[in-house]
Amino acid sequence: MSTQTTTSGPDARAEPSAAELAARHNLSDTGARPGIGEYVRRLWHYRDFIREFAHAHATTKYAGARLGQFWHVLTPLLNAAVYYLIFGLLLGTDRGVEDFIPFLVTGVFVFTFTQSSVLRGVRAVSGNLDLIRALHFPRAALPLAVTLTQLRQMLMSLIVLTVVLLATGQVPQWSWLLAAPALLLQSLFNAGLALAFARLGSAIADLAQLMPFVLRTWMYASGVMYSIDVMAAGAPAPVHALLDVNPTAVYIDLVRFAAIDSFTAADLPPHAWVTALVWALVAAVGGFVYFWRAEKDYGHA
Repeated sequence: MSTQTTTSGPDARAEPSAAELAARHNLSDTGARPGIGEYVRRLWHYRDFIREFAHAHATTKYAGARLGQFWHVLTPLLNAAVYYLIFGLLLGTDRGVEDFIPFLVTGVFVFTFTQSSVLRGVRAVSGNLDLIRALHFPRAALPLAVTLTQLRQMLMSLIVLTVVLLATGQVPQWSWLLAAPALLLQSLFNAGLALAFARLGSAIADLAQLMPFVLRTWMYASGVMYSIDVMAAGAPAPVHALLDVNPTAVYIDLVRFAAIDSFTAADLPPHAWVTALVWALVAAVGGFVYFWRAEKDYGHA
């Protein structure tokens, strides 16, 4: 008959838990969300990755097309031609607008910058789940790369816009340089939207199908193909005020003010530069914080 000896008392030593071992050796949870300051530092560390990821997306998007990268500017230019045919010639929205062609092309290019940033931002996380699950990096790098890609496309569009301006009789002036701060503020605004919609798109699968309808409605309210002052002349004051603070309308008007001779300061909404700055800061900071708060959840669905 065998006997078992059990050890008890103060000499008995229990196995340490995983949490105790981690604390003892200063180990941390790799899936934990870092503080926002540390998160910003990590993003800066991955700046080359963001730049190269944006470059890869820009070069592969039309890799199979015969015209290649030219489609980046040809697409919004064709859209402008269609809008000119429908709204300018058939519906007559060019009334009360001098230099309607540069007015329209500027509106289409600037709005497309925001539109594309949002549409690509919705899929920035949900469309890169394999990459997210395979590599450890700050997930905000993906929507920021989307914004950088669209900024590069916008810079290419500016070359076409310059040709349109010169062809329609606009004279180069120092005011053209004002387009740079306007587009910088819009880039911050777009980055914030891309971050916010990247988080929403990762949680709501159908958002990518819904957003084109939302953005089309937003475009019609942004004065892309008509003058808000002319079309909304008889609208109630609150409606006109909302149209004046519409962020895309403000950025469009600022670029028009910079580039088109006949578009003067009197055509700008009240406090346009202040409004543009406020929208940029609110969207950039709010979108970044909103995205960061769900950092540990991306790729786990």
